[in-house]
Amino acid sequence: MSISDEMKMNHIIIRKFQLSDLDELYHVLSDPEVMRYIEPPYSMEQTENFLISAGLCEIPLVFAAETDGHFIGYVIFHEYDPDSYELGWVLAKEYWGRGYASIITKNMAAEAAAMNKDLVIECVPEQEITKHLALSNGFTYTGNIDHLD
Repeated sequence: MSISDEMKMNHIIIRKFQLSDLDELYHVLSDPEVMRYIEPPYSMEQTENFLISAGLCEIPLVFAAETDGHFIGYVIFHEYDPDSYELGWVLAKEYWGRGYASIITKNMAAEAAAMNKDLVIECVPEQEITKHLALSNGFTYTGNIDHLD
């Protein structure tokens, strides 16, 4: 996918990361609740390395998500294999329960369909909310591979 400057989806903007997003990204990645099923919480140095290597690289793997001018987290969207893209989202906990993940999922599914690509969402088996969201948005459970559903 080529997210040029930004892509608006309902009231969420998905855009390329900027170095100025570092502090807000750190707020998300350093939160133990947010990171519960992902990795141990990040230090500022780990956050900066992640931002540079995954968000500021030539072909980004992750994109900033914001609403009403507020950084809410990031969207994972990159080639998974020749036929599909991986989709994910990591949102600051103060934005949980507002339907943002569902909006992101629906809109990124439309983006992938326009590119004639399938979408894959991976999560650990304990991540029930992610699995529910994926299934309620038309994804099919294909099993557990390498300890991920």
